[in-house]
Amino acid sequence: MNHDSLSFALAPCQANDGDARITASIVPAEQRMDFLPKHFGARAMMKFEMSVYDWMGNLCPSYRGGYWNYVELSNGGAFMYPAGVDAFEFTVEGNGFHGTVSAEVAGIIATTFALNGMLWRGWDSLNAKYELLQEFIGEHPDAMTIRRALD
Repeated sequence: MNHDSLSFALAPCQANDGDARITASIVPAEQRMDFLPKHFGARAMMKFEMSVYDWMGNLCPSYRGGYWNYVELSNGGAFMYPAGVDAFEFTVEGNGFHGTVSAEVAGIIATTFALNGMLWRGWDSLNAKYELLQEFIGEHPDAMTIRRALD
């Protein structure tokens, strides 16, 4: 893979126990068309993508659409996040979370909510992608904020 690495801890590093951390890479333009079917399947990909955008709009009323980066994780997971904006103000009505998060964290949260919602609607084929994203969230520098938003 020839991807650009994201900024925070996405460059290869070592976990405390010596194991390599999960890395994340932005999908290059020439591979974008393959991202959704590869990670979410031909049947689910359109519903999934629209669900991510819907969640973003619900969680961040100031969100108005735009270009999204696609990200592949070294553990086989994936997520997407809005490009061109540094941060978003997020509110999760169901759990009282309110705060400003980076675009990347916003995308991780929206992607997770979308996957979870689809699992509840019977899209069991997405369970592995949900679990792989959860694994990545556990290693993310903003894991506490992400978990607070998701709980």
